[in-house]
Amino acid sequence: MELGVAIIILCFAAVFAAFLLLVFGLIYAEFSNSEIPAGVAQPGKLRLIHGLLVGIAVLGRIFQNMGLCTQLGFTRWVSNVLLPTSKVPPQLLIKDLTFAGVPVRVYQPKVPSAGHRRGLLYFHGGGWMLGGIDAYDGLCRYIAKESETVVVSVGYRLSPEHRYPAHLDDCLAATSHFLEVAEADYGVDPRKVAVGGDSAGGNLSAALCHRFVENDLPLPCAQILIYPVLQMADFNLPSYQQNQYVPLLYRARMAFYYLHYLNGDTSLLEDVLDGRHVPVELELKYRKWLGLDNLPPEFKTRGFTPRAVTAHDEEVYDLMKGALDPSVSPLLASDTVLCKMPPTFILTCEFDVLRDDGILFKKRLEDLGVPVTWWHVQDGFHGIVSFFDKGWLTYPSGKLALDHIVSFVKTL
Repeated sequence: MELGVAIIILCFAAVFAAFLLLVFGLIYAEFSNSEIPAGVAQPGKLRLIHGLLVGIAVLGRIFQNMGLCTQLGFTRWVSNVLLPTSKVPPQLLIKDLTFAGVPVRVYQPKVPSAGHRRGLLYFHGGGWMLGGIDAYDGLCRYIAKESETVVVSVGYRLSPEHRYPAHLDDCLAATSHFLEVAEADYGVDPRKVAVGGDSAGGNLSAALCHRFVENDLPLPCAQILIYPVLQMADFNLPSYQQNQYVPLLYRARMAFYYLHYLNGDTSLLEDVLDGRHVPVELELKYRKWLGLDNLPPEFKTRGFTPRAVTAHDEEVYDLMKGALDPSVSPLLASDTVLCKMPPTFILTCEFDVLRDDGILFKKRLEDLGVPVTWWHVQDGFHGIVSFFDKGWLTYPSGKLALDHIVSFVKTL
């Protein structure tokens, strides 16, 4: 009886703490610079999610100041453990393994297959700092079940504990291992293995394909890029200006993640946002790919101010020139590399700072003859697909977007 009472008290305490966390987060978020424009899907729900995430971050900082844990560690724990996920479908066999020393979770359909199956290596998002196998469990289960595909979710190393190229190295190691054992261990045709991911995971997917081309290795059969991060040369594209304060990804936060991925020197944040890390001759070169003429007119209707070419800071460039490497900014790769990219699926969201990265990459690939399937979520924001199965947090347009991804996978 005493144990039962204790459990009830703990449950009430947890619910009350979560309520306070949400209320505090909402109050803080309301007084921050967040903006939710007209046209965003279910803006009240997005405000609640944003408030909850802000509350988690604030609580993490309190715990850090108390010496209980780090803010980042607490945020990772919440994202991997507390967010609800779907039940294990009976159609799947799920195993936690390591491929070439990299943690992975394999989702293998149980239903018999007439021939070899497809395979998908999935690289999670989270700004190279957050996310993980557990946080993306529901999404990978859904893709595996609905498309009858063997999905491998890769738990690559994270920043700030590890810097570039550790994340990309892990993705390459896991992918190479799977390609070696795909047929014998999983009944997967190695020629029907794709790579994909969302946000930072989309960056890793595109960078991995770039590395495969450079090293003259057999390419994945496709790449699936969900609101991908694709360049660090220009943080003043229309989508960066129009959506700079739209949750769940602010303009400054994206640059913050990039800096932690590369070298951890966040003192360069304002320089990078202003473009002082790009020499004038390079900025003029990149305009061929990043110029406003490459964007359809409908994405330039909301307010933004075209930025004039500005003088760069040589010291900042020396510290940040690695950011312009195609393995970090795949959108800046040469035509000779990009023309060899595999068929590509790109998903973008209207109210996302990364919208134009995806659209510009789409145009470059199409201009070079690479087949591209594009799905644009007109009322979407960054991260919407992750809420496809989160109960009352679910967004119908996020679920619809994921179903389009599944449909693309079925064509491989």
